[in-house]
Amino acid sequence: MAQNRFTPRPTDLSDSEPFASAEEAWFWFVQCRLAQQAGARLAAGMASIVRPCEPLDVLAVVDRQYRCRRLLREHLMVLSDFGARALRPDRDSPREIRAAKLWDEAFAVLAPAFEAKGIVAAEFAG
Repeated sequence: MAQNRFTPRPTDLSDSEPFASAEEAWFWFVQCRLAQQAGARLAAGMASIVRPCEPLDVLAVVDRQYRCRRLLREHLMVLSDFGARALRPDRDSPREIRAAKLWDEAFAVLAPAFEAKGIVAAEFAG
């Protein structure tokens, strides 16, 4: 029987730096996906800042919230559109008022889920 030659490298998460906000994690994820689509090969441990997750971990959280119907297709469309722009919707722009509302709703759902997974730093009171 052939042996599996791939052995994952253990990662030391004690040196990892969680994201400061759910939005920061989302923008990082979108930039990683865009880089992959452009042909980049992402590998763990290659970044200057070690993160506590892989890009697919962020996607898994978003997918789970969508499957549980906490996020709607409209939320995902706004997240992907503005994530690709690396900008949040402008609440003062008449064209982006609806998008800003959906953005806020989406991150009201995603922020606690990211914190629970350790992707985003938990906010300490006091």
